[in-house]
Amino acid sequence: MGKRSRELETERVRHIWEKLAPRYDNDIKIFERLLFSGGRKWVTSQAKGEVLEIGVGTGRNLADYPPDVRLTGIDLSAPMLGVARQRADQLGRLVDLRIGDAQALEFADETFDTVVFTLALCSIPDDRAAISEGQRVLRPGGRLLLMEHVASPSWLVRAIQKLLDGLAVRTQGDHLVRDPLGYVRALGFHVEHFERLKWGIVERIAARKPA
Repeated sequence: MGKRSRELETERVRHIWEKLAPRYDNDIKIFERLLFSGGRKWVTSQAKGEVLEIGVGTGRNLADYPPDVRLTGIDLSAPMLGVARQRADQLGRLVDLRIGDAQALEFADETFDTVVFTLALCSIPDDRAAISEGQRVLRPGGRLLLMEHVASPSWLVRAIQKLLDGLAVRTQGDHLVRDPLGYVRALGFHVEHFERLKWGIVERIAARKPA
């Protein structure tokens, strides 16, 4: 994706999520039950040390992180972060929440022990750049933890996903047929855990950056 195209698409996605923010938690409830049950806790339970959550959204993961992690969360949408701040206050959770672009993180190299993506890579215009940035800010030996919806290996399910993909991208900036595993491996991560669930639509990955 060219720089100008990425900038334009990033702004388009920002506007989409600004509009969706007030109803996002309600809209995703059914998908959390049907597709992603247990996925957030699977990811957050493994987070350690200095943690960066990329695409923190409305803060749906905040309650599940271990109490001793030092948490930073970024998101493209200010309204989404507004909901996350309210959630953090209600939980009594200290978290550094800030506007940020996953494709160009404003953090120094090797800042974090853990980088988390949950249902974020699907709506980042350049998902390859986001994973690369996650690798850059990870310390050697740090872990990348992902829970994403991806292209199913089943031809029938994937055909349906492809049929719906154009509409989802136009209306929500949501890509239905991506798969970050190849990017993770290409960047040299050691994949410690990989599994597919729910007809192969849901992918969980735990990968370690070489020490």
